[in-house]
Formats: sequence, structure tokens, C-alpha cells
Amino acid sequence: MSTAHNNAKKGDIAETILLPGDPLRAKFIADNYLKDVVQFNDVRNMFGYTGTYKGKKVSVMGTGMGIPSIAIYTYELIHFYGVKNLIRVGSCGAYQDDMNLYDLVIAMGASTDSNYANQFDLGGTYSATASYNLLEKAKKAADEKGIKTHVGNVLTSDTFYQNDPDSWKKWASMGVLAAEMETYALYANAAKAGVNALTILTVSDSLVKNEETSPEERQESFTNMMEIALELA
Repeated sequence: MSTAHNNAKKGDIAETILLPGDPLRAKFIADNYLKDVVQFNDVRNMFGYTGTYKGKKVSVMGTGMGIPSIAIYTYELIHFYGVKNLIRVGSCGAYQDDMNLYDLVIAMGASTDSNYANQFDLGGTYSATASYNLLEKAKKAADEKGIKTHVGNVLTSDTFYQNDPDSWKKWASMGVLAAEMETYALYANAAKAGVNALTILTVSDSLVKNEETSPEERQESFTNMMEIALELA
């Protein structure tokens, strides 16, 4: 059963999938962590792979940037391919001064400036949250590996370049840890379908300290979050 965005067949994709935004990060994970890898998707160069990790079947696929892109891919993965556990592994911009490059953020919840939830006609403001069982396992795995994590709220924004360069400070004052562009839609889609979702992020830049990593580092050096996510399979 292929779709307009995915040429996989039913059964090609595992019930647990890692979802980096960058399709080359998906390839990196498949090449370096999975065994017996089979590529199931190359439509629009949004690469997807299925293999095994410690004997368990797991998939990994890019989602692109922003809510519209991840919303399409996760909807199809859930409703057409039977995926039950969706774990985003991405990058974020830190909003708090106790956060450093390469720190991990586990997104307990996601705020947003998007209108994505309007489609559900809820009559209010929907709070998008992670699946607690995945969050608990991820925090435990990070603690066992001695990896520093920040657990809390992130901002899923529709805009990367803000008209007001200081607008992030208002979110920071509410305790929001970092900004990214996909989690709110992932959590909303998963909640509506009754499946599990979690976002694990690596701090790629800091709005507080004006620091950033390179594109190459973002693609291949964020291994701590990859290894924690794979343990959830």
C-alpha cells in the first residue's frame, strides 16, 4: 500500500520508528546502528529504512522541516502502515541559560504558534504532550548512560526567522526550554490516533549564548539521542 509520499508496502515499516527531520540523518542511523537494513522509501528523497537493533525490528525515516511535513508523514505512518511508537530525534535552539550545545531535551509537552489543532474543532487550546511510558523509558535510559537531559516544554514554531528577534524571550520567561518545528503536530496526530509519541532533541544552538553547531555536526554527531531513542524499541 504505497501513498503519494511513501512507496513502502504494508509490513515494510516496523511498529516503532525514529523520525529525524533530515533524511540524511535517517541514513546515518540506518548505516551505523541497524542490521539487515532494507530501504523502504525514497520518494522526494525522504529516505526510510527498516532493520533490527539488538534483535528488535525498528524503522527510521526523515520527516522534513515544519508541521505540514511531519504531519503528512506521521499521519500516513500511523493510519496506513500501522506504526505504534513514533520517536522524533531532532535539533533545537535552547532558550535557557543552563543549557549547552549537545545537551538533550526530552519534550514532555509542546506549545505552539501554529493553528494545527484547529482542525480538531476542540473549542479551546489543546496541550500536546508526550506518551508518558516512552518519556519515562527515555529518561531512565539517559540516566543510566550518564547523559544530561532537560525535561519539559518546547515551542513548536511555524517560523524559523522571526520578525521580532526577541520574541523567544517571552516563551523563555514561561519556562519553555527550546524551540523546534515539528513536535506539536507529532503529539497531536499520535493522541488522536491513540498511539505513542515522544520527541528527543539535541541542542544545536543557543539563543541565550549565541552558539551553534555546523550542519555536518547536526547530521552525524548527535549520537546520544539516537542511542536513547533506539533503546525504546
